[in-house]
Amino acid sequence: MNISLTSSASEKILLIGDSLSAGYGLEQAQAWVHLLQNKYNEKNADITIINTAISGQTTDNALLKIDAWLSSHKPSHVLIELGGNDGIRGFPVKLIQKHLTKLITTSQKHGANVALMEIHIPPNLGPRYTQMFTQSYSKVANSTGAYLMPYFMSKIAVDPKLMLNDNLHPNATAQPLIRDFMYIEIDKWLQH
Repeated sequence: MNISLTSSASEKILLIGDSLSAGYGLEQAQAWVHLLQNKYNEKNADITIINTAISGQTTDNALLKIDAWLSSHKPSHVLIELGGNDGIRGFPVKLIQKHLTKLITTSQKHGANVALMEIHIPPNLGPRYTQMFTQSYSKVANSTGAYLMPYFMSKIAVDPKLMLNDNLHPNATAQPLIRDFMYIEIDKWLQH
């Protein structure tokens, strides 16, 4: 896709996430969102990531703030990386789906193109819940027309060398890998 220099194809991506995108346990300069913004800047890509990720954030927390975020930032795109904290706490799957749907439809009403990242959780709560949880993402994406983005932790979470000691959060070594994965996936989404 060739974009002429005169086109105003500036993309503003509002990232609504949790500790995985907030850079939990790291300096902000080490976190994947910061690294990805640097990469866009180096390539003169007119893409700005507005990171509203908060450690511990759940889907219902984000619902309380989404209108303010959308009004103040006016994003062209919204990327939702949420649900892990809900799933780890065993929130009802239908409730998580309802919250994700509302986050998406609210963003769409503000004119944003929305991507929903498919989150996976550790199997502690049993295979049935874990499977229902993961399937929620494709269900919600299908019902809302949101773009379903693959989970950036799939290859990282299984490698202890890329994880902090809590086995839940990626370490500094993992961040450039997440950046490269997200660079490709966001590009696919923006051209979708």
